Amino acid sequence: MAHVLLVVGGGIAAYKSLELVRLLKKAGHQVTPVLTKGGEHFVTAMSLGTLAESPVHSSLWELKDEVEIGHIQLSRSADFILVCPATADLLAKMAAGMADDLATTLLLATDKPVVVAPAMNVRMWLHPATLRNIAQLKADGVRVLDPDEGEMACGEFGPGRLPEPQDIFDRLADLLK
Repeated sequence: MAHVLLVVGGGIAAYKSLELVRLLKKAGHQVTPVLTKGGEHFVTAMSLGTLAESPVHSSLWELKDEVEIGHIQLSRSADFILVCPATADLLAKMAAGMADDLATTLLLATDKPVVVAPAMNVRMWLHPATLRNIAQLKADGVRVLDPDEGEMACGEFGPGRLPEPQDIFDRLADLLK
């Protein structure tokens, strides 16, 4: 069974990460959640941790963990890292190699496969900067799960919707061994 380090970014689609955790756990996988500051606006650490049956990490400055250089250990302990949802901001930080919080530091420090499941407004998804960032991430070896097309929370229609949790789970089959 796989050990997944799940980074939950901010955005309305973050609620789908809870169902994804449930699916992963039901299949016998271990999930260690990392909740970004943006993600905290959409899901709670309590719900994420309860479903994952694991402590939720959210700060680079958690003294107990950082005494032992916890961000490096977290980045190396999983079989792969999944960013779901991956916001335009998080993708941009990843493409630029930024490390200004726990999530981006983990992503820069890892030597494991990284998978992103982008979710954002259609205009943001189709913006040249986002397309450039996606191309850079792919060139860097990051696996990108293309978003679905459909109605957005804002009422617009197009690509940018986070795929359904079962679809994401199915697309990870090769890593979930």
